[in-house]
Amino acid sequence: MKFTLNWLKDHLETDATIEQIVETLTMVGLEVESVDKRGEGLEAFITAEIVATEKHPNADRLRVCAVTDGENTMRVVCGAPNARTGLKGVFAPEGSYIPGLDTTLRKARIRGVESSGMMLSEREMGLSDEHEGIVDLPADTPVGRSAAEVLGLDDVVVEIAVTPNRGDCNGVRGIARDLAAAGLGTLKPLDASPVAGTYPSPKSVRLDFDDETRDACPWFVGRYVRGVKNGSSPKWLRDRLRAVGLRPISALVDITNYMSIGLCRPLHAFDAARFKGDARVRLSKAGETMVALDGVEYTLDDGATLVCDEESPHGIGGIMGGLRSGCGDDTTDVFLECALFDPIRTAVSGRGLQILSDARYRFERGVDRAFLIDAMEIATKLVLELCGGEASALAIAGGEPDWRQEVMFRPSRVRGLTGVDVDNAEQRRILENLGFKVTGQADDWTVSTPSWRSDIEGEADIVEEIVRINGFDKIPEARIHRESKPPSPAFNPEQRRRSLARLVLANRGLIEAVTYSFTAEKAAGLFAEIPNALKICNPISSDLGVMRPSVIPNLVMAAGRNDDRGFRNAALFELGPIFHGIDDDAQEMAIGGVRQGRTGFKHWASPPRVVDVFDTKADVEAVLAAVGAPMGQVCAEGAPAWYHPGRSGVFALGPRKILATFGELHPSVLRALGVRGPVAAFEIHLDALPQSRTKKTASRGALPLSPLMPLERDFAFVVDRDVEARKITRAALEADKTLITDVRVFDVFADGGLSAGKKSVAISVTLQPTDKTLDDGDLEAFNDRVVASVAKATGAVLRN
Repeated sequence: MKFTLNWLKDHLETDATIEQIVETLTMVGLEVESVDKRGEGLEAFITAEIVATEKHPNADRLRVCAVTDGENTMRVVCGAPNARTGLKGVFAPEGSYIPGLDTTLRKARIRGVESSGMMLSEREMGLSDEHEGIVDLPADTPVGRSAAEVLGLDDVVVEIAVTPNRGDCNGVRGIARDLAAAGLGTLKPLDASPVAGTYPSPKSVRLDFDDETRDACPWFVGRYVRGVKNGSSPKWLRDRLRAVGLRPISALVDITNYMSIGLCRPLHAFDAARFKGDARVRLSKAGETMVALDGVEYTLDDGATLVCDEESPHGIGGIMGGLRSGCGDDTTDVFLECALFDPIRTAVSGRGLQILSDARYRFERGVDRAFLIDAMEIATKLVLELCGGEASALAIAGGEPDWRQEVMFRPSRVRGLTGVDVDNAEQRRILENLGFKVTGQADDWTVSTPSWRSDIEGEADIVEEIVRINGFDKIPEARIHRESKPPSPAFNPEQRRRSLARLVLANRGLIEAVTYSFTAEKAAGLFAEIPNALKICNPISSDLGVMRPSVIPNLVMAAGRNDDRGFRNAALFELGPIFHGIDDDAQEMAIGGVRQGRTGFKHWASPPRVVDVFDTKADVEAVLAAVGAPMGQVCAEGAPAWYHPGRSGVFALGPRKILATFGELHPSVLRALGVRGPVAAFEIHLDALPQSRTKKTASRGALPLSPLMPLERDFAFVVDRDVEARKITRAALEADKTLITDVRVFDVFADGGLSAGKKSVAISVTLQPTDKTLDDGDLEAFNDRVVASVAKATGAVLRN
């Protein structure tokens, strides 16, 4: 919800600054998302008139203009194609800052002609990307005035986040009401005095609903205004709509938008000449169509609320009007609609049609259920003031629904529910300023809710209103004292170990797979002897007939299927149960993986190679180290028969305590599974791993991060061929340990005209400033320190 400060002050009598308003809005629960001071930075710009122009003597596309601000006349060289005598635009005097150019104006000579100041385009003012010409203001614009004021930019736009239960704050008046209740001013009264109708409305309204659907539109107020002139709305109204992101269209349409934003009361204006006969409000029939104001033809389902004439639909109630009866420049007679539409039916219809309009947004969240006749009177006055015409008597169908609700409230519940102390007099003041009616004494009140607060249902809601208006910043801090020990962690040590093992393998480039705990009997038989107890009587598939004795066979067959589809290289892992029998101790949790084909990517520096036993050995070592388990003894013997002999091994704690197996799979196993090799695999028996014995250590300190960018300096040294490169890097690091973070060798050569027995070693030194940006003097001193340190340690000299 966006509004401007001046718009707010139409409803709120206040001297508060924008900073105080923003802080108070946040403290009463209306979170401020942005504050746009649109005129900020434009204070120096004024309106001015070009009183004379002549061609620049030294440039075909430039003109020399005489520009006046009403008191002084300046000479300005201008290249805008629309610069002409009599144009009124925006002038920037010398010394002013131009936001679109990021420069400060100075008196200058342009092609030999002195120019003082500048006539500005919208882009140069930072308002838009328009730069085809300078700003062209209306002929009646006074000169010497603040450009921000004349352009309607001297206001502040505030955007707040409105929660779904606060439909009343989708209007400026609802926001003003909350601020007044919070003590930031006084809510101004609305002038809803009736407009005398001079003739009966030529159009009556009929609500065609039965008892079950009457809530679709229980109340409809219409008014006919004849003899209107629907031109452009006045500047103040256009400026306000633009400020909140709405495009001015015409006076009649702008009035309905003004009512919607200002008073949270959506209205619609029908061109009466295109609206045949009386108004009829009914539910749609499946298959009906209507072209809406957005130019799209919508096909309706059963149950949408329609505003129709005697022939066809002209509006989807609470959502959008129809194009055929939309108001245009030729509209002379208008029929105004102010109706109450059901929030749920409006939401369902809007979602089905995928229309998100401002009207739907407000009806869904709830509008004032009693504010129809007064809203029509206010809107009628605006129409008569801006468009002229003659108003009819009101055409009313239905009536005000029974929205009144009383809540039994105990003031003591404020402290009981929230711990906030608010005396009874202040509670009563807050509620009455919010529009509630309060009766009763002591700790027994009856609170009547206002018509715009359909979200209030019980005593706790009243407490919330008092506490938020009192200020969320006044809620005291309270420490929670536990009466019992905190609950155990959600993850036990075994679950944390499994999660960590999965994370390690994923970081090593393996992709996690999830396969069935069943597998084909033929495949399972290659990895273990399958007892009858593990055979499934009624398998879900013929190739999933036994419980798996290992996670490896399913992974190998998954890799083979990928290979068949052109994905030659595979790296998969899975964590899950494996089965050796039906006893409780015959099931264990294991994590296994397979690598097929080649490792890495095609790259000249590190070409891919065929996977081998050492890849899976490294996988196992990484997991065991991460979970804090002992590595045990690595044995080349003892690996199961499905591994290749001599290319496999085990991690064991003694002859019977096997922690993990790894290696390249036997060619016969791969042939039996129909998978191309080579394939390397591993399997870690997580339940066999002993619990880690972690030692308590001090926590790590804060990571020091510098806000300054690092720098790199390159050096090439000539040294004797027998000097090791690491001596050079170590010496360079010793030059300044606080400033240098890294030293790397990037080039070594011994030819190219170097003396016999010499070689060139080039290093890159990374510097990380911490407290200031290094200037040329600092870098020169640093270079000298590095050269001196390396020369002292190795006898090196800089290469020319």
